[in-house]
Amino acid sequence: MYYNGYYYAQNPMQQYPYHPMLPQPPMQPSYPWHGQHHHDSTSIRDYGKSPYVVNLHNATLRNQAFRRTIWTGKHLQTTLMNIRVGEDIGAERHPATDQFFYIEEGQGYVRIGDRRDHPEVERMVNPGDGIFIPAGKWHNIINIGQRPLKLFSVYAPPEHRFGTVDEQKK
Repeated sequence: MYYNGYYYAQNPMQQYPYHPMLPQPPMQPSYPWHGQHHHDSTSIRDYGKSPYVVNLHNATLRNQAFRRTIWTGKHLQTTLMNIRVGEDIGAERHPATDQFFYIEEGQGYVRIGDRRDHPEVERMVNPGDGIFIPAGKWHNIINIGQRPLKLFSVYAPPEHRFGTVDEQKK
């Protein structure tokens, strides 16, 4: 056993801290979007109401559906989105739902406002940008890049039915 001043590890090269009250994590991650055997985005499903750990970056990049719920709980929902070149999510508003978008890949243009035709906020968004939408605000995200716009969205409370998969924009 090796002590580095902060924690004990069985191997100095071990990435995970050792703690006697916690089980050691597996050497190979067990989430379904890591490794050679899980490249198919159709294996992504809604794990809602069960504890769930996922690499959102990898899951978002592998998603090919326009919208796919991956976790639907009582008070929160997460969806993955794939917006094709030149398309958008469509102007929408959710009267009782706050929403958060996180851009993983691509380039977009966001519009947010009280009125559908008169946005208060308009700006370009890029990977790493987060977009917070208060309940009742009209919003749209348009893919202005040369490749699909990959993002995930968090709704509170949930907006879509459990297990929603929209392969293409309706």
